[in-house]
Amino acid sequence: MQRGAKRILWVDDEVDLLRPHLLFLQQRGYHVDAIPNGDDALALLKDNAYDLILLDEQMPGRRGLEVLEQIKRDDPHARVVMVTKSEEDRTMTEAIGRQVEDYLVKPTSPRQVLSVVTRILEGSSIRQQRAAQDFAARWPNLARQREDAETATDFAAVYQELVDWHIRLEAAGEAGLLGTVESLQEDLRRDFGPWVMHRYPRWVQGEADPPELSVDVVSRRLVPLLGSDPVFFVVLDCMRLDQWRSILPLLSPLFEIEEGFHYSILPTATPYARNAIFSGLYPDQIAEMYPQWWDASDDEGSLNAHEEPLLEEQLRRLTRRQVPVHYEKIFTDRRADQVRGRVRSALKEEGTVIALVFNFVDLMTHGRSESPILMEVAKDEAALRDLTRSWFERSTAYSVLKEAASRGHRVLLTTDHGSIHCRRPSTVFARRDATSNLRYKFGGDLRAEDSRTAYLTNRAQDLRLPEGNLGMSYLLAYDDYFFVYPTKLREYQKRYKNSFLHGGISPEEMIVPVATLKPRPR
Repeated sequence: MQRGAKRILWVDDEVDLLRPHLLFLQQRGYHVDAIPNGDDALALLKDNAYDLILLDEQMPGRRGLEVLEQIKRDDPHARVVMVTKSEEDRTMTEAIGRQVEDYLVKPTSPRQVLSVVTRILEGSSIRQQRAAQDFAARWPNLARQREDAETATDFAAVYQELVDWHIRLEAAGEAGLLGTVESLQEDLRRDFGPWVMHRYPRWVQGEADPPELSVDVVSRRLVPLLGSDPVFFVVLDCMRLDQWRSILPLLSPLFEIEEGFHYSILPTATPYARNAIFSGLYPDQIAEMYPQWWDASDDEGSLNAHEEPLLEEQLRRLTRRQVPVHYEKIFTDRRADQVRGRVRSALKEEGTVIALVFNFVDLMTHGRSESPILMEVAKDEAALRDLTRSWFERSTAYSVLKEAASRGHRVLLTTDHGSIHCRRPSTVFARRDATSNLRYKFGGDLRAEDSRTAYLTNRAQDLRLPEGNLGMSYLLAYDDYFFVYPTKLREYQKRYKNSFLHGGISPEEMIVPVATLKPRPR
């Protein structure tokens, strides 16, 4: 093993019996010091640094747990493995409670000890090497799969695998290969936009074998779960696939999870995609069937003010009966107790659907563009994932889901759309009546300076939008572009470059997770 020898301190009153173990470790390149009692070990630790301490629990004088307490007091980050003859649960629980790295019960073989030592001291580098080897082996086929992608399933499969590789390589510290993954993601985005817009107008007309879209989520995913037991329908607004993957490990111990995906409708923005989920209808259908619930202002607050009745109407159309719905839109966790209390009360009604919309991820994404502090904290995709997980661990959403699992209730969890890390400006020309969105715009005489950066149509039916004024155009950004006006070019670049935005056409915004969560047996 060609490296600076890792230093191990073994504290055990039966040092003489451990010679085979010590020799075995030394032969594999570790420097090992053996000490027969806790007092001498503590004295040695004051002047010497060790990468790992193997500590016997049952020794004359100070017991191992007492020595462990002093070691942790002197160095809270010291890595310790307890070695003992005791198989009592109490001893093991005490040791684990004091944050030992592992626990071995005598008699142990040299191979068992080496396994534990290797995992603790070399685990990260081994995982890094394995991740790099696995990706290098997979890369040629993955690149070919991207080039050959022709269907919605093909593009989703490549995108999902690239997300998983990005997360795995980032976790392994393999920064060198992240650039390769990101390069493949860029290639996928470049192909994705024109491919989608060649097919999307036919998808929304029910032609060309469309994938599962926002309008299909309730009929295909929620309705099969309905019965006499309550069902939770949870929407985490503006959640990317990689953000879902970051919170998945928190839910796996509670639920058996069946993952899938759907394509968000366009524009990939809350007024359109989330209304499509709750209504099962495209925007033009909502405006025609329920004009009182459709505000043409393109304002999120007014356009999404009627999600509860839209869901009730959709369930009535699909089931031909009145399904009870309890709906909550949660913007803050400050009133978590009240939310949980109302949910518990609603659960008393047979067959009710508990529909919960959590807006934190969307608020964080929007707020990041306005806050230099938040921009620094969530400076890239990996940081945004970490921030999402930190929020979720302490959120009302997580507490509600834990309670649902404990009561045996099934959950359908999804999002309306994702977001894209925007790095490049696209100059657009528009009249004063154009909407203000940075990834999509509606207005008269709209055009992009570079037509390759955006999709342009003057046909509202191509997007299933209500007919606009005469001469209305619709412009949606491709890839990682965001729209800027020529008169405000520098201002917009400074303010919005590297923001996470949504409304346009990219895998990150359109290919979003949907999962059925079934509580694990208690």
